[in-house]
Amino acid sequence: MTTDNGRQPRADAVRNAERILRTARTVFADLGPDAPLEEVARRADVRIRTLFNHFPSKGELVRAALEQSAAEELTPAIERALADEDPMRGLVSLIEAAMGLASRELNTLAAAHNTGVLAAEANLLFENSLAALARRAQDAGLLRPDLVPEDLPRIMAMLVSTLWTMDPDTDGWRRYLALMLEGLAPSAASPLPPPVTLLTQTRAGVR
Repeated sequence: MTTDNGRQPRADAVRNAERILRTARTVFADLGPDAPLEEVARRADVRIRTLFNHFPSKGELVRAALEQSAAEELTPAIERALADEDPMRGLVSLIEAAMGLASRELNTLAAAHNTGVLAAEANLLFENSLAALARRAQDAGLLRPDLVPEDLPRIMAMLVSTLWTMDPDTDGWRRYLALMLEGLAPSAASPLPPPVTLLTQTRAGVR
């Protein structure tokens, strides 16, 4: 985080920004993706002007909130998954981590969709890591060989879509992950229709 003149912000400004982002995630979770920013400012105990000084638009606030969430939870999960000696276990653990995060941040994701922003860098890192783990699992004979990289964002989008149909306090998505994993096993591999081009990766994972 830097100011417009390139200088590092004061420590209290950094703390304010971090508190605003953490509060925004809670407010979206409580009130939905259309929650007013005035409520974010009130709960963060800052003036609305202070909020807009840090984040001039709702889109910038939402993007930064997702980046904070990804840095805290998704990036460490990616590192652990890539370091796992069993690539299939690493792949499953990363999908589980992403689904758990999506479940907790579902309204923030919806706000990102509504404002036309996503944490693109974190999303690209996640998709590249999924693809790398899938290739390793295929090489080890643990994943059906006809899976292609374009399948992975769509699989994640299908799994995330189940979250809109269940109580957010449950982990009911695990049922559908289990069904999906059975279809990805080499023993279940029957001929598939040919893959098609993935048009917009940034839309994967949102409703």
